[in-house]
Amino acid sequence: MAEAEFDRAIEQLRENHVRVTPQRKTILNYLITHHTHPSVEMIYEDLKDSVDNISMATVYNTLKLFVDYNLVIELKNGDGSTHYDYFGHPHYHVICDNCGQITDVFDPHFTEISKELALMTSDKTGYLVTGNNIEVHGICPNCQRKLHLNR
Repeated sequence: MAEAEFDRAIEQLRENHVRVTPQRKTILNYLITHHTHPSVEMIYEDLKDSVDNISMATVYNTLKLFVDYNLVIELKNGDGSTHYDYFGHPHYHVICDNCGQITDVFDPHFTEISKELALMTSDKTGYLVTGNNIEVHGICPNCQRKLHLNR
C-alpha cells in the first residue's frame, strides 16, 4: 500500500515537472510511512543521520513544495507548532486541546461531507473553493484519564 502511494505521488510530481531528488523521495516516503504528524524539526531529527545533504531548510522547502502540490497538508496544533500529514487518503483530524496530539479519522462518508461543505461554502460566499482541511478539537482519551474527565 505505501509503495503504491509513493509511486503515485512521485508520478504526480514528475507530471508537474518537479525535480525528484533523493532527499525529496526520502521525505515523501517518511511522511507516507509515519502517521505521527511530524514537524519540520521531527523529520529532520529522524533523517539527519541517514540522509546525505539534508538540512532543516531542505526539509522545510520540500514540505512547502509537497503542500503546494496537495500531497501534504499543514496542521496547526494547540502549541502553535506546524505539523505535516501525507494526504493520499482523504480524512479529517481530531486534535487534543490539552496535549496537542493529532489523530487521523478515516470515515467512508468523509469525501461526501467534504464535497457538501465545499458546495455549501461556495453557494453562501461565492468563493471558488479549492480545498478544505477539517479539524475537530477535543480532549484525547489519555488526557481525559489524567484530568479525571472519564464518564
